[in-house]
Amino acid sequence: MMKIAVISDIHGNLPALEAVLEDISRYGADQLYCLGDLTDAAPWHNEVIQRVRNLRIPTIMGNHDERIAFDLPVKPLAKHGPEERDARLTAIEFTRNTITADNKQFLRTLPSLLHLSFGRYRILLAHGTPDSNETYLYADHPEAALLEMMNNAGADILITGHTHLSYIRAIGNGQKIAINTGSAGRSKEPDRLAAYLRLEICNRNAPTLPELFHATIRKVEYDMKLTLTGIRNSPVPDFYADFLSGVLT
Repeated sequence: MMKIAVISDIHGNLPALEAVLEDISRYGADQLYCLGDLTDAAPWHNEVIQRVRNLRIPTIMGNHDERIAFDLPVKPLAKHGPEERDARLTAIEFTRNTITADNKQFLRTLPSLLHLSFGRYRILLAHGTPDSNETYLYADHPEAALLEMMNNAGADILITGHTHLSYIRAIGNGQKIAINTGSAGRSKEPDRLAAYLRLEICNRNAPTLPELFHATIRKVEYDMKLTLTGIRNSPVPDFYADFLSGVLT
């Protein structure tokens, strides 16, 4: 059996990342992948990027990573209220002003997708969707549209992040699986715990998808107080600390 771990959306939260990495080590993962968004929302973007680089974790370019890497303009999102809109601008500007040139160059080298194959089954890792790192795939995405997307991408299993909300969803009468890892560093789930995906490949030559693998979403406690203090003592807006602590929902 092969053990795989997939993390996503760390967003500069080093205490959360360290707790997740420790949990993954205890799990005994043979391989670790990251779906991107290493930056913004907490003050440790350089430390997070350097940790990922030092561990040589295959990593996808998230939308936040791309914006920082290529100095792209910040587009307002309709789902954000005025407070979050302003906080987002300030957090991104802080990252822009403090990221090292070396780390910025690293972000520029990240791929948009990662492909894995086990026997006749193909696993596609993406940040948002196979075509965009900005599009959100929620658990209630129309099945027909999701099936079309996966068929076009040649994927039997699609693993994404970006929404910060985890799920495991069988579609097409169990012939395909869509998974969201949740967020390691900025969860939007009620428990606010650091989430990641555990994927156990049971039989590479399995005749059916359910026999190929076992997937679980793992939730990890971390030193939230350390993260909240770090945010409040940095130029990153307190909005992000209030959100993590549950003051904001």
